[in-house]
Amino acid sequence: MDNISIGQPVKNFSAPATGDKTIQLSDYQGKYVVLYFYPRDNTPGCTTEGKDFRDHINEFNALNSIILGVSRDTVRVHEGFKSKQEFPFDLLSDKDETLCDLFDVIKMKMMYGKESRGIERSTFLIDPKGVLVHEWRKVKVKVHIEEVLQVLKDRRAIPTS
Repeated sequence: MDNISIGQPVKNFSAPATGDKTIQLSDYQGKYVVLYFYPRDNTPGCTTEGKDFRDHINEFNALNSIILGVSRDTVRVHEGFKSKQEFPFDLLSDKDETLCDLFDVIKMKMMYGKESRGIERSTFLIDPKGVLVHEWRKVKVKVHIEEVLQVLKDRRAIPTS
């Protein structure tokens, strides 16, 4: 599968999600989609990142954007994580790594001295027409939400044709 790059349309994808849904990118035509990939539910960095998105949800909504989180966890695990953290957005399960491959987020990582394949924390901004317009790789959780919000605010100032 070819990876997506900035300026290219993102092919419509479908993935199982919380709330007993199957989410498709085309469901959000006309809105910005903030698609964030994270390694694993219920881990400190991933919990902090999700809470940051949760705590700024009104700002994202005001900027005509929706948030979708993606990891390789099952929908069942996602349901517990979403409920526990009161996330007002859906989490997508990518067990078969289809989305991870499309966005090229699976990397070799060192964990406890052993090399393993895992998701590199990354976020992608897809515009209302379905085009990838920005990406953040090797995300640093502490400043990430402000960066995403700033790009969304800057894009609002750009006239769309």
